[in-house]
Amino acid sequence: MATVRDATFALLEAYGMTTIFGNPGSTELPMFRNFPAHFRYVLGLQEAVVLAMADGFAQTTRNAALVNLHSSAGTGHALGNLFTAFKNQTPLVVTAGQQARSILPYEPFLFAQEAADFPKPFVKWSCEPARAQDVPAAIARAYLVAMEPPCGPTFVSVPIDDWDQPCEPVPARRVFAGNPGDPAALAEAAEALAQARNPVIVVGAGVARDDAWDEAIALAELHRAGVWVAPMSSRNSFPEDHPLLQGFLTAGREAIVASLSGHDLILVLGGPMSLYHVEGHGPHVPDGAQVWLIGDNHVHAAWAPGGQAIVANCRLALRSLLKGPQPGRTSTAAPRQSAPVLDGSMMTDRYLLQQIARLRPAGSVIVEEAPSSRGPMHDHLPIVERDTFYTTASGGLGYGLPAAIGVALARPRDKVIALLGDGSSMYAIQGLHAAAQLGVPVSFVIVKNGRYEALHSFGRHFAMQDLPGTQLPDLDFCALAEGQGVRAARVSSAAELDDALRASFAADHPTLVEVSVA
Repeated sequence: MATVRDATFALLEAYGMTTIFGNPGSTELPMFRNFPAHFRYVLGLQEAVVLAMADGFAQTTRNAALVNLHSSAGTGHALGNLFTAFKNQTPLVVTAGQQARSILPYEPFLFAQEAADFPKPFVKWSCEPARAQDVPAAIARAYLVAMEPPCGPTFVSVPIDDWDQPCEPVPARRVFAGNPGDPAALAEAAEALAQARNPVIVVGAGVARDDAWDEAIALAELHRAGVWVAPMSSRNSFPEDHPLLQGFLTAGREAIVASLSGHDLILVLGGPMSLYHVEGHGPHVPDGAQVWLIGDNHVHAAWAPGGQAIVANCRLALRSLLKGPQPGRTSTAAPRQSAPVLDGSMMTDRYLLQQIARLRPAGSVIVEEAPSSRGPMHDHLPIVERDTFYTTASGGLGYGLPAAIGVALARPRDKVIALLGDGSSMYAIQGLHAAAQLGVPVSFVIVKNGRYEALHSFGRHFAMQDLPGTQLPDLDFCALAEGQGVRAARVSSAAELDDALRASFAADHPTLVEVSVA
């Protein structure tokens, strides 16, 4: 297998960074074992000189230059001209050596303490990779970030023993960020989409943020392409009752690849496709698949593990793609199977979600923070109208309840339904007081299962049977609501559910429905 050094030099060559400026020390020497003969090392006798030479070179070539410094001492010497490079908006990838990982706990001689923080604020992005195998990917991201406007320096600290570790190659990706909505890049993507035999589209929250709902539907229908929702998407970007919808990607590497396998082109719109919640292995993209990412978030574009990226407003980019070449194929993605209708013989979260879907007013908005019920929600509570779903993009709890109040203030004509787990709601339960004082007619629906169910799901993933501190006994949400001025109802059987939901959805004031589920 290739080494970290091999993968890094292959990447540098692909990005045209064959001239390296530096003043190496002991912690940098292993990088230069078997130094490629066609590379050039430009020595400066002090690091400020090194930085300024690289700055002039990069500005003239209009490509990021690689700078090689020696641990904290060399980085410190270079800071004056690093500041100048930052102000010059010069693209530089600055690397500095670090002592061996095995001796870092002992503060060894010539080590760099908090190396990634040291050059701030004069770098756009910095890191010390968590593993040796992550070094090439870090340098790739550093290059892409350095080159995106406004250009500027980036920084990667590399431990001395990383260079000889085994490492898979890292592809040199292209990110078109210099000209948002780059016409040539969009034309290339449109041509690739038209030529694909079996394309698929992945939609993220950026489609909703950029108000590209109609354009996403039109593009999918034009190319008869199946549509998946990006992992953990915080907005609704495609009607979930549309026959081209294939499902919702799971936030795991193997699961994403399995869902998208067989497609020769993957078009990702408005959000990251490769968003992971658990460790995975193997490829990030199915074999033989070409990937194009389009969205306004340059950070997503820089760290994506595969594919070419175009930084653009989704709606404007999709309008450009719709004007592109017409597809030559005639096949259409098979429709997704509908979830079975539940009879309420068991009071589960699935049944609750099914009944919310049946009874909710037209145009009502769902604000969700019930992590363990998110999967069942996809099956039983489809979101079919634009801008009618909001959730946290961070995964942090305590957002949903107060966010629902904010949405209700902004949309006074629409019913807002806050779908909350019992654990999640306790992070911001005092928000009910604000709802009562404001008089917003939010329906707070608490999915009460008596524990942090999401953690129990993860416990099964880690083969853990006993999870201390995850039970939630003795919580009375009706009392908590009424004590803050919000009327509440308790539901423990399917027979009681519909009447309680109807009353809550019809109310012109805030209400809470506590639903105990199996």
